[in-house]
Amino acid sequence: MTATGDTAGGRPAAGPLRKGPDLTTGPIGKTLILFALPVLGTNILQSLNGSANAIWVSHVLGEAALTATSNANQIMFLMLGAVFGVSMASNILIGQAVGGGDLATAKKVVGTSTAFFLVLSLSVGVLGVVLTPHILEAMGTPPDARRDAIAYLRVIFTAMPFMYFFSYVMMAQRGTGDSRTPFYFSLMTVGLDVVLNPLLIIGPGPLPTLGIAGSAAATLIAQTVTLAAMLIHLYRKNSILVIRPSEARLLIPDLAIIRALVLKGLPMGFQMIVVSLAAVTMMGLVNQYGVHTSAAYGAAAQLWTYVQMPAMALGAAVSSMAAQNVGAGKMERVEQVARTGALFALVFTAVPVLLLYFADPWVLRAFLPGDSPSLPIAVHINSIVLWGFIAFGIAFIFSGVVRATGAVWPPLLAMVISLWGVRIPLANLMEPHLGADAVWLSFPIGSFTTLLLAGGYYLWGGWRKSKMLDIKPTSDAPDTGFGQPSVEEAEGIADGLSRSSPSGPRRSGSGALAE
Repeated sequence: MTATGDTAGGRPAAGPLRKGPDLTTGPIGKTLILFALPVLGTNILQSLNGSANAIWVSHVLGEAALTATSNANQIMFLMLGAVFGVSMASNILIGQAVGGGDLATAKKVVGTSTAFFLVLSLSVGVLGVVLTPHILEAMGTPPDARRDAIAYLRVIFTAMPFMYFFSYVMMAQRGTGDSRTPFYFSLMTVGLDVVLNPLLIIGPGPLPTLGIAGSAAATLIAQTVTLAAMLIHLYRKNSILVIRPSEARLLIPDLAIIRALVLKGLPMGFQMIVVSLAAVTMMGLVNQYGVHTSAAYGAAAQLWTYVQMPAMALGAAVSSMAAQNVGAGKMERVEQVARTGALFALVFTAVPVLLLYFADPWVLRAFLPGDSPSLPIAVHINSIVLWGFIAFGIAFIFSGVVRATGAVWPPLLAMVISLWGVRIPLANLMEPHLGADAVWLSFPIGSFTTLLLAGGYYLWGGWRKSKMLDIKPTSDAPDTGFGQPSVEEAEGIADGLSRSSPSGPRRSGSGALAE
């Protein structure tokens, strides 16, 4: 191959991708774990950040404020669906192009998706600020928590363009095979957020006392500063994700890539919206039982984030590995990645479930005072809900693999059926007889339905013939200049997303949300 430049037709020529370790070679189990570890570290950091913020909010501002953040987070996840699909589709396109050794296509995907993503994220932020009060009212947010929820959520929506572009850049880096850089910058943003949160909530010395809005303001500052630092770092490293002034033409949308982003990204975005709407609906059912049950649900959900971490990190690794191997034309290796990922998800999800089952009363006291009437409710919720996350973790692996080929509709249909055809109707049907337990029981039943549908499509569906773009593998093994991440550079093994933090959506590095 020739060095990167312009062809006579103005198309960026494919440059040589430096040889070295990549996601299409080597032992699958080891490569999967080593790639997942930094993703896991990122998810742990983000979840610890959200948990620390929840502790400050609940202990300084009270249970009503914690209820406000729980309700506000559900809205954030709903709005995230508008941009999640585009960033995930871009991630897969970049991965497939890198796997096929096609640097030119990778750069064009970066340019087109960057322009498209900026427009979407700005639109979501503006709409969110305007619609906040109406959405909170529609979901039945308790009156004593509504004012705080509005104040908190409006600041978060102001931060959303920065937050979502930060997530997009992190996911794009994983598409290139680099899971370490996102971990390092997550460490930076979490550190800033943790330090700023209590300062802006309490307002010591000359700092303003912002209350619950201070928690959101801390997120805004931390995300903005870290995003700027990350872009400067990528620019200095000459990353393929950086569009330089001489490459400004790449920001002009490529119609074929726009078509792929829309037709493949929208179903993934709709899946996010389906999950978020279901979460909002479930939150509405929970709110009927008062502020103590709502606070218990919010505290329990903090632990669910950690339970899902292994599957979320493995899912991000599986998706990136599968995309690169699809681009390289190695479908047999894609199947091996799926089987290995499913086994790891089973083991690494079951372990935290068992640990939390026995340690639940003590762990929950980090989010709720020891004498809180919400504490025993939260313990009861977890005794019913936790086990379903084992099934969810395995299903997440299968869905990640099939989406990496471009088969995006079947995972969406599986989620619609399990949430809106099983979980929510079942909760409503059983509620007159079981009360709040009907809500809790519907969670594991819905998760096992998701596993049956996702596993069935993986085994017998037509996902192996799907395509995102027509990328022909080159004879050279792809490499983006990043070696496999070493274990020493990651910080632990226990994964997850997600996706729910009182200072902003906790997304797993894969961008997926918790069910």
